[in-house]
Amino acid sequence: MSEVKEISVLWIQGGTCSGCSVSVLNAVAPSIKNVLIDEVVPGKHINLRFQATLMAGAGEPVIKVLEGTMKEKPGEYLLVVEGEIPTAEGGIYCSVGERGEEPIPFKDWVVQLGKEAMAVIALGTCASFGGIPAGRPNPTGAKGVREVFEQEGVKTPLINIPGCPPHPDWFIGTVAKILLFGLPGPEDLDEWLRPKDFYGMLVHENCPRRAYFDEGKFAQKFGEPGCLYLLGCKGPITHADCPLRKWNGGVNWCIDAGMGCQGCTQPEFPDFVGPFYEKITDVDIPKIGEYWRKREG
Repeated sequence: MSEVKEISVLWIQGGTCSGCSVSVLNAVAPSIKNVLIDEVVPGKHINLRFQATLMAGAGEPVIKVLEGTMKEKPGEYLLVVEGEIPTAEGGIYCSVGERGEEPIPFKDWVVQLGKEAMAVIALGTCASFGGIPAGRPNPTGAKGVREVFEQEGVKTPLINIPGCPPHPDWFIGTVAKILLFGLPGPEDLDEWLRPKDFYGMLVHENCPRRAYFDEGKFAQKFGEPGCLYLLGCKGPITHADCPLRKWNGGVNWCIDAGMGCQGCTQPEFPDFVGPFYEKITDVDIPKIGEYWRKREG
C-alpha cells in the first residue's frame, strides 16, 4: 500500500459572520465529510488542524496548534483566511488568543502564518477585498489579505475565492486542483487573483434573462418578466459562474429566484455596486467592462 501524503490546513477567521464556513460545510460533491476524512485525491489527505467554528478545542492548547504548525511545517501547510482584517489602531478590533496576557491582533496571525505557508486562500469577499466591513466609512480599517500582504511585504502565493458567501464548489474545486496539479500559475488567475475556472466569465454572459436584455425588454418591478438591469442587477460587471453552477446543490440562484445579481464577487462590493436596487449609473451598457477598467485606472 502506498503512503498517503498529509496536507495540513490552518483555517483562521477574523472579521467574519462565519457565512463562508457555513457555505463550505454545505458542499455536496464531495461533501465536507469526504474532504476531511477521505483522500480528496488518491494518495493525499487533508488534515484540518485549526478551524474555530468546527473544532471542539479552545484556549491556549489550540493556539499552540497554530504556533506549532507554523514552526514545525514551514512551507508545507495551506493557510485559509476567512473574514476581513482590521488594521486600525494596531488591529485591536479583532484578536485571536493571547501572548503574555496580551491579545494577538488577527492581522499578526495573517502575516506570521502567511509568511510560512506554502500558499494562502482568501475565502470570501471580506478576506479577498475587505467586503462589507470595508465599506465606507470603514472605521476599523478593514482590508483584504492581498492589501495587507503588499503592505507587509509577504510574497506567499495567494488565491482569492470571493463571494458573499462563496459557492462551496469554488473552494473545494480550488483545493482539489492544488492537490492534483500544484499551485495555480499566473495564467490560471485573473487580475484579482481569482481562479479563471470559476470567475472567468460574466454572470451576464450566461444569464437566463439575457435574451430579454438583447431585445431591450426590462422589468419595471420585481416579479415581472424581463431583464433585471433597471432594478439593480449587477450581472453585466460581475465575474462568476453562478448561472451555470447554481446554489444549494444546483437548485436555484439569485436571478432564477427573481432577484438581481448584487456583484458580491467583485472588489467593488459593496460601495461601488450599490445602491443594490438601482441600476448602475452613467454606464454605457455595451461598454460596461471598459467603464470598470477606467475606474480602476
